[in-house]
Amino acid sequence: MSAMLARVRKVQDLPTPALVVDAETMAHNLDAMATALPGGRCRPHVKAHKTTRLAREQAGRGHPGFTCATPREMVGMAEAGLGEDLLLANEVVDRGRLEAMAALDARVTVAVDSEATIEAVAATGIREVLVDVNVGLPRCGCSSDEAGRLGDLARARGLAVRGVMGYEGHVVGLPERARRVEDTAASMELLIRAHQDVGGDVVSAGGTTVYDINTWATEIQAGTYALMDVTYDFDDLPFRPALWIEATVISVSDGWAVADCGAKALGMDHGNPTVAGHTVWFCSDEHLTFGPEQPVQIGERVRVFPAHIDPTVAYHERMHIVSGEDVLDVWPVDLRGW
Repeated sequence: MSAMLARVRKVQDLPTPALVVDAETMAHNLDAMATALPGGRCRPHVKAHKTTRLAREQAGRGHPGFTCATPREMVGMAEAGLGEDLLLANEVVDRGRLEAMAALDARVTVAVDSEATIEAVAATGIREVLVDVNVGLPRCGCSSDEAGRLGDLARARGLAVRGVMGYEGHVVGLPERARRVEDTAASMELLIRAHQDVGGDVVSAGGTTVYDINTWATEIQAGTYALMDVTYDFDDLPFRPALWIEATVISVSDGWAVADCGAKALGMDHGNPTVAGHTVWFCSDEHLTFGPEQPVQIGERVRVFPAHIDPTVAYHERMHIVSGEDVLDVWPVDLRGW
């Protein structure tokens, strides 16, 4: 038992702000995905939780491959013995980082979307790639018309092209399921067209909110489902919010209150968090101002549910796994940083 866990046995005793995960809800989410997309049908995205202990829970439920967003995540997963099939769903041109991934005792695949990224990968010893295709999100990815040529170039440079990937990130945040269905189909039409030109066994795409909609992909890169956030808490999904920030009320005024949990503890790019039983007004660096629906006192605890899990977790060094008011374990967020 860690020294911290020996000292802190109850949620109420955690120094705040603290990252807290309900063990039962997390297990429910992991089990629901493992049932819906067993084995290689789901390639969990570790960027959402950046925690090898949680990734081990996903692997134990039968998911052998993982998606990563950074070379740091790739290295950390391999060093943790979770390198059976790692995909870096991102472009990298840094030679040192590419060489570090090539040296891992792991199966490493990286995304490429241009002649420059293909040349960078081919020069550093990595042997497998996916051609990244733009399916509507203005981020990385080549046009579907260019994918075949880039696949041929990669093979000519000695790379094994496993297939294609594309992320319909402009779709996954739509709360209306009918819109997600329609727009996913349009995105996957582009990806399947590219796959016909590129070849390979893999069509990698998707995310938590389209896990049962995107039937075109051979694997779904879902990440948020494990812990969930307010933004993706849609009625048609079986996954429930399992993570919150435990915070302490530090000031009470006439009409509002303040907790010690601000923008430096929360991912704010998707908007304000939710405080159970209260109305959030705004967040400052280290303060969350809310309108209490019932009276609160200084020293009282509140639960703050982030709008975006991924950056929220990355702000914290550890997550506290709890059951009710009992702290069961402390997991390091060991894939943070670059």
